[in-house]
Amino acid sequence: MSRLVKFFAAAAAFAAFGTFLGYFATRPVYRYADPDLAQIKLSLSHAADRVKPCIPLTPEQIAELAANMRRTETCERERLPVHVQMEIDGRLAVDVVAAPAGLWRDGPSSVYERLSVEPGRHRITLRLRDSANPDAWDYTKTAAVTLEAGRYFTVTFRAETGGFRFR
Repeated sequence: MSRLVKFFAAAAAFAAFGTFLGYFATRPVYRYADPDLAQIKLSLSHAADRVKPCIPLTPEQIAELAANMRRTETCERERLPVHVQMEIDGRLAVDVVAAPAGLWRDGPSSVYERLSVEPGRHRITLRLRDSANPDAWDYTKTAAVTLEAGRYFTVTFRAETGGFRFR
């Protein structure tokens, strides 16, 4: 075969492969969410209280510790699970109990939920329990929000800033 024929054969093969890649890079069209509905995303990572409270050390116990290991209290590692509920217009939409991460169950609990809802005005109530008290919620927030079709409404949580945050 001549060099010119090889060149055109290679060019045709590359063009066919490029067309193949280009087609499947854009087809079939993927829809992440229904454009006629609003999306609510609940995303949080939070470390709950410890299973057992920390125990203060006496001055004698502190003195027995190596200089680089001295601390005023000793704490168990394991943490409680985090319980999260979300109500939309009085209907329970999310009820999750998230276990703490880690081999010793000492890390933060993570929650990620995505909900599709009708656009318009809604009343959203969120509750979070991160303590051992089964009769009370440690954090609550209720708000009336307007959700738009094709848009995301995000709910996050930071205990340091007072709890739930809507965006």
